[in-house]
Amino acid sequence: MNTLSYKTVSANSATVNKEWVLIDAAGQPLGRMASIAAKFLRGKYKTNYTPHVDCGDNVIIINAAGVELSGNKWDDKSYIRHTGYPGGQRSLTARELYSKDPARVVENAVKGMLPKNKLGAAIYRNLKVYAGTEHEQGAQQPKTINLNEVK
Repeated sequence: MNTLSYKTVSANSATVNKEWVLIDAAGQPLGRMASIAAKFLRGKYKTNYTPHVDCGDNVIIINAAGVELSGNKWDDKSYIRHTGYPGGQRSLTARELYSKDPARVVENAVKGMLPKNKLGAAIYRNLKVYAGTEHEQGAQQPKTINLNEVK
């Protein structure tokens, strides 16, 4: 047996092929939809997945205003931030953040599932979230993903 024929393929920025993926969030639970989007952003479903390389796809999420939260999460879930000044901690409930910008609820959910380092910040830039059905990436011809069929 020739052992040289079995080599581990490690992706790099030159060998990665990035695609465009479209996800419709209407009527979907927030966490399940966000975990699938994070998996596509990371590229974990690809055979040449490499943990230290941005080998994921560009993800477009439409209908972010139609995302659902179960139970009392609309009132109990809180988003906390800090202004940087003493006593500057601010918090919003999911309902308040949704009323300001429905896309930010989805963006925060997906961002929380990405690595907390430079690679995670670079991967997060590949995410586009829109509250309605219209998006600006029509020229890229994104492939539509049915969330009910993806595991």
